[in-house]
Amino acid sequence: MSNATEEASKKEPAGPILPVLPAMGLSKWAQIAPFIPCCRETWRKLVLAGKAPPAIRLSENCTVYKNEEIHRYLADPLGYTAAPQEGREAA
Repeated sequence: MSNATEEASKKEPAGPILPVLPAMGLSKWAQIAPFIPCCRETWRKLVLAGKAPPAIRLSENCTVYKNEEIHRYLADPLGYTAAPQEGREAA
């Protein structure tokens, strides 16, 4: 390997590393916050109104969201409506 190639491989990336939201799985608020154009409290109100993906409580201190639903929300934020959850009747 030449010196120029070795030096190029040691350099830092050209720009900042952007966050990536996986297509599947679960994410906490801190992981989805960079993609959501509002604060946590506004997001919570949207969830309660059915205009954002519902939260899943894993424990008293851990709330997560389905990545598939977050991507669906981000594709059409104004037209998004939460699907009725199993075991509950649609209003």
